This record gives sequence, structure tokens and C-alpha cells, in this order.
Amino acid sequence: MRRFTPEYLRDTRRGLWDDREILSPHFAGSPARILDVGAGTGEFTTVLREESGADVLALDADKRLLRTGSVPNAVQGAATRLPFLSGTVDLVTCQALLVNVADPTAVVAEFARVSADRVGAVEPDNGAVTVESTVERESAVARRARRAYRRGLETNSRIGTDLKQLFTEQGFRDITVSRMVHERRIEPPYTANAIESARRKVRATRIDDHRETMLAGGLSAADFDTLRDDWQAMGRSVVKQVKTDSYRRRETVPFYIATGRLAGA
Repeated sequence: MRRFTPEYLRDTRRGLWDDREILSPHFAGSPARILDVGAGTGEFTTVLREESGADVLALDADKRLLRTGSVPNAVQGAATRLPFLSGTVDLVTCQALLVNVADPTAVVAEFARVSADRVGAVEPDNGAVTVESTVERESAVARRARRAYRRGLETNSRIGTDLKQLFTEQGFRDITVSRMVHERRIEPPYTANAIESARRKVRATRIDDHRETMLAGGLSAADFDTLRDDWQAMGRSVVKQVKTDSYRRRETVPFYIATGRLAGA
């Protein structure tokens, strides 16, 4: 199971639920009690609470994330062994959890054990990420980095596209799947996070953090060094454009929302 910092979670999920209309069909039957597994700092927990009106519990293996988010009704625990009796809640769901676990089937089976009615998931297709940038080389360098990183993962980075099959194999019925695109833009006036992101590119922070994964995927040390050099050169161009208020970046990440009803419910 991959671990994340609060800053990373806030940055990657910023604006994800600016439009929540797509969630409405997935709350059919008005669940009274929902469990958000892998809640992290609780952003999705808050959305669930506000959109469903239900009593929402948050669970994460990392107690530090739960504390950082000041999440009410928070419980520490593992997704593969939920600390709840069978049939405890009406809906067990998650956001960007299955994409980070080695055995999503086992996790969804545990969801089904704890749920009395339905199971849900919101997961990305990280293989279909797009980047458009005023820095000509950024899109190509980012694509190379993503490809090398995905090859080294022990998890399914495209799990969003497999949710219907996963739910079907678990025997769920009335499966509903929706697709949305999370768009993140950087443009003037730049936020402090955007400026720091540009500086991190020059330092190659993200590339260095993913070095072991990239090497595990077959990237040679020499090719990694070349990629790192290209990433830093791209970063310097980004910083230069930021200084003249001419930098713009658009990233899209497809997400899939799925819910299914237990066979016996």
C-alpha cells in the first residue's frame, strides 16, 4: 500500500468535486450510514457527508493523515481487514484507494462483507492522463516519466476502467458506472502551490521520489539520469515563464465512479 503526504493529497485532489452532480445517482436509496475507506485527510468524507446527508465514517491506515484533516468519526484501520462487523453500514466506498493496493479484489470483497447494501469506488485511469503546456517539452517529458513510473508499479494504474468488471466478478447487481474528467489548470495569477511546483521541477523532487519505482520497471540508471536532466531543463523553462506570467498548464485525469448492490441485498 502506497503512502502519501497530506500536501500530496491536497494538491492532486484539489477541485476534484467542484461539480458534484455526477454523484447523485450513486446515492440512490439514501444510505443512512457510509464508510469511506482510505479517507486520508477526509476531503471525500466531507463530500459524502454533504451530498448524502448520511452518517459518514472515515477510515485510513495512516493515523497521521486523519489527524491532519481533523476528520470527525475517524477510525484507524486497514482496508483489507476492516474493524467492523459484517453488514454494519449501508454503503462502503473509497476514492483513489484501489489504484494504490496490490489486491483490489480482496479489498472490494472486504467492502462487501461490511456493507449491508452497496459498495462503491471512485478510481482514476492514470494511463489516460494528458498534459498541455506552454512549455513545449513539458508534455513529452511528463509522458515519458509517467510511462516509466507506471511500468514499475505493482498496482493497476488503470483500475478505473476495470471497476465494472471487478464489481461483476464479485457478484454485485445494479452496477452503475459514471465517468468524469478531473481538470487541473495552472495560470496567472499563480498560487503559492503553483510556484512551489515549478521550483520542485527544477529540483527534480518528484522524479527523485520515484527513482526506485522507475528502475524496478526496467528503466536503466543511465536512462533515469537522462530523464532527470530533461525534467530539470523543462523545469527551468517553466520557472522562466512563471516569472513573465506566461506559463499555462492543463492536466486531465479521467475518473470512474462505480456503485453496485450486494447480490443478497
